[in-house]
Amino acid sequence: MYHNGLYHFFYQYNPDGVTWGNGNLSWGHSVSVDLVNWFALDAALQPSRSFDANGCWSGSATILPDGSPVMLYTGIDARGDQVQNVAFPKNASDPLLVEWVKPEYNPVIPVPADIKRDDFRDPSTAWLGADGLWRIAVAARVHDVGGATLIYRSKDFLRWERNADPLYLAHAAGMVECPDLFPVSEPGVEVGLPASGAGARHVLKMSVMDTVQDYYVVGRYDDTADTFVPEDDDDCRSWRRLDYGHVYASKSFFDPSKNRRVLWGWANESDSVSDDLVRGWSGVQTVPRKIWLDEDGKQLRQWPVEEIETLRSKRVNLLIPEVNAGGVNEIIGVMGTQADVEVVFEVPALEHADVLEPNWLLDPQSLCGEKGASVPGSVGPFGLLVMASGDMQEHTAVFFRVFRQNDKYKVLMCTDLSRSSTRDGVYKPPYGAFVDMDIEAHGGIISLRTLVSSSSPARRSLNLLALFHSITLVISTDRLTTRLWRASAAGAGRASRRGCTRTTS
Repeated sequence: MYHNGLYHFFYQYNPDGVTWGNGNLSWGHSVSVDLVNWFALDAALQPSRSFDANGCWSGSATILPDGSPVMLYTGIDARGDQVQNVAFPKNASDPLLVEWVKPEYNPVIPVPADIKRDDFRDPSTAWLGADGLWRIAVAARVHDVGGATLIYRSKDFLRWERNADPLYLAHAAGMVECPDLFPVSEPGVEVGLPASGAGARHVLKMSVMDTVQDYYVVGRYDDTADTFVPEDDDDCRSWRRLDYGHVYASKSFFDPSKNRRVLWGWANESDSVSDDLVRGWSGVQTVPRKIWLDEDGKQLRQWPVEEIETLRSKRVNLLIPEVNAGGVNEIIGVMGTQADVEVVFEVPALEHADVLEPNWLLDPQSLCGEKGASVPGSVGPFGLLVMASGDMQEHTAVFFRVFRQNDKYKVLMCTDLSRSSTRDGVYKPPYGAFVDMDIEAHGGIISLRTLVSSSSPARRSLNLLALFHSITLVISTDRLTTRLWRASAAGAGRASRRGCTRTTS
């Protein structure tokens, strides 16, 4: 949340170790003036009462009309029930908000009779309806119904009443978590909106446990009936993914200082618990993103918050006229373990693209695994090899392929983690999706921005790849080395050649 000139970030935190712990889960607390540089404070909430004796779990912040904040969070009580609690700052004039008070009248929402004790959690940011009552969304799995996002109303954050109808039912999805309902401006307008009732299109986002993925849809929220109607498919599992990589349990907030909506996304580790113990930490928050409604009115656009650019230091600019088939070109000039890379690819001869099989549209992630970065194609793969070791035995490929579908072209973007580590026991799946763009209308040009970060001090390089005939590109990088790679395409008049994505960028 943004409060009195500071960003406050609260997160799930075990003060005693790097695992989820055994009933001691707390709310870590850090503050920042720019969303980039953070100062860690003492934990804001820790288990201390019967209503959160087994942990202070997920929740949300709300800024009241007088400017003071209030927290709603899920506590696991002494009996193991998931209940909803409220907390207030001990001193609302303290800019750091280091102390929080949990009233003795908690829980404010006990687990309902038609919900299992461990299927009721994650209260959202509250919003005011036209009737002057506050509303929150809470995730649940209702007996004989399925996953549900419930609405509760209150005038004082003390007494809450459940709406007869859920905000949204996900019959086939099982348990859903971390609901996020927020309004958006008109299509293409980047201005964010604070949480509110009717009068604007809304986005509903849910985290689905069965798939460990975040989904969202644009729709209409009725703040009289307190129901949400999607404008697209009613099955949340067929909604758009909020992130096609390694992100879960995301959460957005309205930033009044810049009139924008900012999204946080969490990524857990890809190796073992024993590795976590050696490392001394587990889990990361990805770079915060500004989000807004696309011009088509159906999907969200995302971009790293502008403050990230303050991390840029040494700059390298390069123009590579052409990348030969099968080539791996290293871009020399910047050293380090972090980079902000902007690349523009100009792709000729789109008409040579492979024909898209209709079933590939159903599972692009599997397609990225089947046609990984080392599998040549007619137009692609081309892109980046990041965090590459000197002998290229380790690298992560971020790449594109272009397919032909009737008289149109489809662009597939993938992250291939299969060679991201030579160690055993590391989760290295492919990630990817079809990019919603008309490459032909853009003159065969694709631009890509990649943020690269590493917790390892080892020297690595950044490379550019191509696995078909020739591409032209312009590269602008900050703080790393770069290579370019491609392999020739079958049917392109050249010999086919083998070339050399949860990591977080």
